[in-house]
Amino acid sequence: MVEGVTRLINSIFDPSLLDGMTENGGKTKLPEPKLNANFYREEFQALWKEINHQYVYTVSYNSDELIKNAILHLNSDELQVRTLRYIKIEGKQHEDEVTEFGDTKSSSQELTDVSTSSVKYDLIGQIAKGANITRRTAAKILQGLRPAKLVLFRNNPEEFIRKVVQIIREQKATMIVDHIHYHLTDGTFDSDIFTAASKAEFDKAYQATKHVTDYVVSDSIGERNFAHDLDEANEVVVYAKLPRSFNIPTPVGNYAPDWAIAMQKGDVKHIFFIAETKGSLQSMQLNAIENAKIDCASQLFNEMSTENVKYHKVTCYQDLIDAMTATK
Repeated sequence: MVEGVTRLINSIFDPSLLDGMTENGGKTKLPEPKLNANFYREEFQALWKEINHQYVYTVSYNSDELIKNAILHLNSDELQVRTLRYIKIEGKQHEDEVTEFGDTKSSSQELTDVSTSSVKYDLIGQIAKGANITRRTAAKILQGLRPAKLVLFRNNPEEFIRKVVQIIREQKATMIVDHIHYHLTDGTFDSDIFTAASKAEFDKAYQATKHVTDYVVSDSIGERNFAHDLDEANEVVVYAKLPRSFNIPTPVGNYAPDWAIAMQKGDVKHIFFIAETKGSLQSMQLNAIENAKIDCASQLFNEMSTENVKYHKVTCYQDLIDAMTATK
């Protein structure tokens, strides 16, 4: 209850927080997912044994360099904060129409005479927490901002904090990949993650033949087509659409790869771990944070995992075939 109310309040500044809070109760839902015979195949059990480990990381970077880069970008046009506005609606009500107004007019105006003295913000603390940096680093970054940028905080405190945190995280993301080290823990992912309760609708599901559950719930047409290609391909033995709870920790947020696939190449089975199947994976079309997450995953699976597991970014099934062909 409390969490839902908090999301509603925060959605004033970030409408995307409302995503998933409502659903169409009239649409047919999928049956409860269950693991099928594909999950118990020798090939998938070998794959699952390789990839279901959990990791922690250590990372070191130069705080002074982060402070310098963050100040540079925050003082540029990247930091734009909207002034709070309100909409004034005027209308006339006639004596014989007590339930509605007529001749309504609306106008949008800036909220220029606003006092925020009653709302206390721990500006340094909120930025430090949001960007996962120390209070000292956050304070030094704020000290380096031009007065014209600092005044934006008074215009719209919530958006100012959100934008500053985002820019700091993006700058940190560009620095961490070369300095991150992963360490294996005793923890593992349980197979229950594949059968967690689902409210997915039928129009978002694809009935598969080689998947570890009967249905693949896709996030896009591209993923649905990819799953279909996997089912049709002779080279594919078994595969799984990995749930979001299967994730890799990174300094800029958890990263959830998309697919785990066991493939046949000649008489030898090669196991590949596929991270992304977005429509386009050009680095410039992903923000710095997403690029950093992908690079961290690539380092983990290509350097720490066994030689049987390979990590690849693909946009279609042909990319997967090309990756398999290039593997010795």
